[in-house]
Amino acid sequence: MAALQDPGCAKKKRVSSRTQLEYCYRSQDAVPARVVLYILSFTGFLTNFMMRTDINIAMVAMVVLAPPSSNVNSTLNSLVCYSYSPNTTSSEDDDAPTPSQEEGEFHWDATVQGAILSSFYWCYILSQVVGGVLTQKFGTKAVFGYSQLATAICSLFIPVAASIHYSLLIVLRSIQGIASGLTWPAMYAIVGQWIPSSERSRFMSSFQGLSCGIGLTYPLAGYLIAYSGWRSVFYTTGSIGVVWCIFWYFFAFDAPQKHPRISKQELEYIEANISSAVQSDHSMKVPWRAILTSFPAWAIGITTFGRIWVQYSFIIRGPMYMKTVLGFSIQKNGVLSGLPFLLSYLSSVVFCYIADYLVTRNLIGLTNVRKIFTAMSQVLPGLMMLAIGYLGCDITLVLITWFLAVALITASYAGAMASIVDIGPNFAGPILGFAQTIHMTASFLAPMVAAFILRNDSGLEQWRKVFWVACCIAVSTYFFFQVFGTSEVQPWNYRDGKLPDEDTEPLRKKKATRQDSDDCDTPLTTTHHQLNNTHQGHITTSGL
Repeated sequence: MAALQDPGCAKKKRVSSRTQLEYCYRSQDAVPARVVLYILSFTGFLTNFMMRTDINIAMVAMVVLAPPSSNVNSTLNSLVCYSYSPNTTSSEDDDAPTPSQEEGEFHWDATVQGAILSSFYWCYILSQVVGGVLTQKFGTKAVFGYSQLATAICSLFIPVAASIHYSLLIVLRSIQGIASGLTWPAMYAIVGQWIPSSERSRFMSSFQGLSCGIGLTYPLAGYLIAYSGWRSVFYTTGSIGVVWCIFWYFFAFDAPQKHPRISKQELEYIEANISSAVQSDHSMKVPWRAILTSFPAWAIGITTFGRIWVQYSFIIRGPMYMKTVLGFSIQKNGVLSGLPFLLSYLSSVVFCYIADYLVTRNLIGLTNVRKIFTAMSQVLPGLMMLAIGYLGCDITLVLITWFLAVALITASYAGAMASIVDIGPNFAGPILGFAQTIHMTASFLAPMVAAFILRNDSGLEQWRKVFWVACCIAVSTYFFFQVFGTSEVQPWNYRDGKLPDEDTEPLRKKKATRQDSDDCDTPLTTTHHQLNNTHQGHITTSGL
């Protein structure tokens, strides 16, 4: 995020028929409040996904896994890629210490495991719309903060609940799902209030804290399980969640005008550059009828259903595949399950800068950019997931394909997910809640379908069926966005239900391009020509 604007160095000059404004950003300025918000957003999603995904890797050590049904050599047609014995389950003997922590203590069959893993998402989808409504009424600070705290407290009690009965574990995971379902609508809503359109692309990369959360949780959990047992995983993630809530309480604010420590220069900069399509009046009535009958809104929800199916197949079932088919030890499992998600944060930065470049250079229209990156985020990963099943036990190619597929998924934040704010910046929270109610059903359907397919056999042949289902869903759902997807702001975004007249709409700063200047460290230049389409409020995602 660029440093604060210094209005004292702002100046006007004439460039042909256009008025050009130059703004200086000096290195000695204080840390902007929006940078603090970025850090809170990034770490908030990181923490949330640590608490959300910790059970996926912990489950490997919690349950007593049945031996594979067949013990054949590692060929393309083998059911597993390792030789089973009571003392080792690794494809590499020297990498497979088998401490008691890995042996498991619960005799839960595939159906119970599937219910536990998917229970989080049963209620998660139900709270999406509620999250949008609550955010409109109470603001992001309260909704996001309390939801995180509830999720953290539940994490701390999971070990006790699991020891009593798995039904109590399901209850806690369901509560976590209800609470976590409020987070996404809350954070989408705050973007329009805090972040000028020229910076939203960079700010949106903070949402990829989720990738880092997954990427850090798996190796951390693998280490904790190997040396301290699976219970330590939940105590660790829950404690981190509580600590994060303390920082959120003191440093997060719903709007720049409510921030007690924001500088006058930054406040003026934000107010001057927030799109006129964004109105901070929380009393605006959510146009639910218009949203529910909007083809662009439905296109986002249906299309991303396919991406979520693939993504959560990797997130939820990935560690179990590495255990039951590839035969990795818990520590290696954790590292290899988490590493692609850490790398995916970097890939999201690359995709976002590419998207920004294409739009700002007018090489491709914004709607086409959204569609291209949407296809990259689910069609290609779906095909790659299918390929993993047919690569068999070629571990190197499997891991390369696995890593590439997870990396490509992040292109969605420059695609369909960014269209949420494109089509209705005033109601980004409710729109996201509606879309996620649709597409997050895949987060619990995917593990349940996988559990059904793998109920009697967890060998490679059955996993191929799991991958076929994921691939077909990912590819087929994409075409909804290809037909109905758009980046155009919808009329129901405005109070009167009509698009503003571009000729009379107040000009506001929309885009900024860097130029050299003798009296500025890093100037941002905005031209009248760049401001003509401010009401679109477009967002592309790039690194901050």
